Amino acid sequence: MLAVTTIIIAACFVTNPVPAIFILISAIAIPLSGFSASYLIQELITRIGRNSFLILSLLIPIMAGMGLNFGMVLGAMAGQIGLLMICDWGVVGIPGMVLACLIGTPIAIVLGIFCGAVLNRAKGREMVTSYILGFFINGVYQMTVLYFMGWIIPITNPSLLLSRGYGVRNAVSLLGIRGVLDNLVPTVIAGVKDSQQFISINSKGAFAVIQLPFFDGAIRIPLATLIVIALFCVFIVWFRKTKLGQDMRAIGQNQAVADSAGIAVNRTRVIAIVISTVLACYGQIIYLQNMGTLNTYNSHDQAGMFSIAALLIGGASVSRASIANVFLGVILFHLMFIVAPMAGKNLIGEAQIGEYFRVFVSYGIIAIALVLHAWKRNREREAARRSLRGNEGGR
Repeated sequence: MLAVTTIIIAACFVTNPVPAIFILISAIAIPLSGFSASYLIQELITRIGRNSFLILSLLIPIMAGMGLNFGMVLGAMAGQIGLLMICDWGVVGIPGMVLACLIGTPIAIVLGIFCGAVLNRAKGREMVTSYILGFFINGVYQMTVLYFMGWIIPITNPSLLLSRGYGVRNAVSLLGIRGVLDNLVPTVIAGVKDSQQFISINSKGAFAVIQLPFFDGAIRIPLATLIVIALFCVFIVWFRKTKLGQDMRAIGQNQAVADSAGIAVNRTRVIAIVISTVLACYGQIIYLQNMGTLNTYNSHDQAGMFSIAALLIGGASVSRASIANVFLGVILFHLMFIVAPMAGKNLIGEAQIGEYFRVFVSYGIIAIALVLHAWKRNREREAARRSLRGNEGGR
């Protein structure tokens, strides 16, 4: 029995090495961190609501064979422009979020069309091209918010501007929309004792409390955000069955065959990037409403990198990814983010070691995944060549 279990574990490790490594690291780091189960669950649920939408936006370009969309930061920047506008106009709550999405959507569409057109001219090098393109558009974004806003683009709220009268401040408070989606349907799962405390605190019944007699602690559930994410998952499942989704899958498998079948390859690839960029715009707005603060010049920088790292940790590859990879990845990635600093502090006495470790792993896992993908593709091509030579020898 032990031998069979060992073989099964070894097989899982060989077929899914990245998730297996992170499960092993988490299993070691969790007891070292000393965090309670209720604290870890609360943090994980909060981060699932905060990040899942952004990571899900990566699935469609992968389906179209365009690899990991490092250009999703373009959509994130479009969302931030929308948030800056609603902060200036003083639109708060859910209407503010909706208006930010409406402002960001046309910007994201234009950036997505531009990105798709560039990537069509760089077939086979989409990921590195989109990465560099992100730097280029970032420069345009920085110039817009640093010089044009308050000068060419009217900004009436003086608290947003730098003391010189133009350019947006480095940090912008999103207090008007902070947590509006997360708390739209406020729900708490609590043990009997904690649920009584929540009911007494919220005498007006602001929270729906689900009592669990066997559970110790209280966990707030961002129910509305999770419902939005669930609807997005349903959309992806439906989209794969549509004509456009089938065309993208055909292009992802073989562009030459898809072109021969009459599919407009370049146009379909542009549509895939546009959809991903627009969804990244919405994902960044959801992310920042949870955080409650916009770092004007840096919030979008790591959006693509961390989302891609989480997706790869979930077992996805450059050419294949699923919804299950998204949620497994966000759980493992953020579990490491939560426990690594405290585990490093308790083990070595230095919390900064844990910070270095998780940043190192984030970038390292992307490099390893890309190397493994290139190695696997080369091996498949070599096997195909050997097979072809064997057939020729047989003749």
